[in-house]
Amino acid sequence: MTAQNFPATVFQSFEEKADPKNVAPRLAALRQAMSKAGVDGFLIPRADAHRGESVPSSEARLAYVTGFTGSAGLALVGPKKAALFVDSRYTLQAPAQTDTRKVTVVQTDRGGLNDTAKTIVPKGSKLAYDPWLHTPGEVREMTTLLAGHATLIAGPNLVDTIWADRPGTPVSPIEFLGHNRAGMTAPDKIAEIQAALAADGADATVLTLPESICWLFNMRGRDVPNTPFVLGFAIVPKKGQPTLYLDPAKITGELRRALDGVARIASSRTLPAAMARLGKGAKTVLIDPASAPEAIATTLKDAGATLIEKRDPVLLPKSKKNEAELAGMREAHKLDGVALAKFLSWFDDEAPKGELTEIGIVTALEAFRREEESCVDASFDTISGAGPNGAIVHYRVTTKTDRGLAPGEIMLVDSGAQYLSGTTDITRTLSTSRPSDEERDRFTRVLKGMIAISMARFPKGTNGAQIDILARQFLWQDGITYNHGTGHGVGAYLGVHEGPVGISSRYTTPFEVGNVLSNEPGYYKTGAYGIRIENLIVVKESEAFPGYLEFETLTLAPIDKRLIRKSLLSEAERDWLDAYHRRVWKEIGPLVKGKVKDWLKDATGEL
Repeated sequence: MTAQNFPATVFQSFEEKADPKNVAPRLAALRQAMSKAGVDGFLIPRADAHRGESVPSSEARLAYVTGFTGSAGLALVGPKKAALFVDSRYTLQAPAQTDTRKVTVVQTDRGGLNDTAKTIVPKGSKLAYDPWLHTPGEVREMTTLLAGHATLIAGPNLVDTIWADRPGTPVSPIEFLGHNRAGMTAPDKIAEIQAALAADGADATVLTLPESICWLFNMRGRDVPNTPFVLGFAIVPKKGQPTLYLDPAKITGELRRALDGVARIASSRTLPAAMARLGKGAKTVLIDPASAPEAIATTLKDAGATLIEKRDPVLLPKSKKNEAELAGMREAHKLDGVALAKFLSWFDDEAPKGELTEIGIVTALEAFRREEESCVDASFDTISGAGPNGAIVHYRVTTKTDRGLAPGEIMLVDSGAQYLSGTTDITRTLSTSRPSDEERDRFTRVLKGMIAISMARFPKGTNGAQIDILARQFLWQDGITYNHGTGHGVGAYLGVHEGPVGISSRYTTPFEVGNVLSNEPGYYKTGAYGIRIENLIVVKESEAFPGYLEFETLTLAPIDKRLIRKSLLSEAERDWLDAYHRRVWKEIGPLVKGKVKDWLKDATGEL
């Protein structure tokens, strides 16, 4: 079966969304709007008011003006110059998508402003921004950076004034999870959050993150690609019912009945008035300065509220998956394991023929996943990098960049799916012929790091910043590393990336039982190949050592043994890999048949 025999993708498009030719006229139109508003510059973030990794098309302002479609970035448009600030993931993608004659691409640590901003707007400038698209923390950082050079001014979004064909806001069906999927009722979750508010001395909190709101009310939607979010806001008081604020088009009789006795429902247009009432009542309100819009903080303060700036109180409870959620995640990974076995077997048959393309590989993988009817979306656009494209960490294949996979090249496939039972994320690096000694060395060092995390045992209170070195040590020994985190939190039929835990130097929140994370070290040789191996893992109590934690691996798919240099693995590492493959065979083997079963038996054989 070749890629041409598979149905077209539903979850992912390969069209080139960016057109650099649009950048110059849109910048010109925006500058006219700036002049009319009496300002010298305007900030355009990638984010919407809900800070999601995916934004609806109606909120894709950064892409509209600059052409850049990455998941993080910030543009600053001045009277004559413009700059696009991105992090290291997008230093190749951004220049390819924008008009570099009109926009200077600047790499920064987190994609925020740096001193280059002072060369884009002249000294004494008025720099405007939309307070619904920037957090209080971001505004403070930008104010400090630009002190004495430019003054930040909150105001209406000037991009919206020039975006004549702006899409409408999304309105998708809303579903509610049964107890077998959620494992905890919405009232019980609300009571837990209210207890936390009381402990913090807060009268209420304003929730803006859709992942928090969806988890709290046990609901899911389809407002954005890849993630089952309902976009809205919520105010949770320390006593009484919360209020859920939604687009009026989403408020139906069915929705009201589903939340009867749990929450009040109101139009999102009434949110500012509700916050003003909190202020007039001299309430103390908790907001997350890293995710709540500046407009919310300003409205509350101006009305007289006292603010507590603290992490969203839902994030930590949500990250600690209960038994029902973990059962769903295990089920999702078993379903995904079946799809991956079919895909990897197919790949091994087809790759040596030299006829596969990156798009064809994505198409085949999605088709195998969609054979399972409970697979409702991809959890992100598949990264399908053949040969040198595998070295582009966040590569997204388009019809313009689609590359054939030549026999002998390494193939990197990073993908995930949203099943009704849970969320998956897996990366496999695949051999198509005889790998070079260097490729086998690098692959094995990456594998050793992944196994080190998998086998880790650590005392309670340990965080991801403390164990990140376990994955990097074997690369460091040879003077090499990778420039991304080792792992991120993963939601249960929610976002494939979630906080507050992860594995990298920036994650200082201690691990808790039930946290689900990715484990994905890598190595990238620019212009040659990329290597990444990723499983999802869950934190559990150590049976052997009371007071200690360890990881259970959720992902069930073979790791390509042809890329391993056996002499580099210790006995313990070989034992781990053999035990992992025995488990894959035990759990996935009975669910496949014929040629796939034969392939899987060989792929999971002892090293």
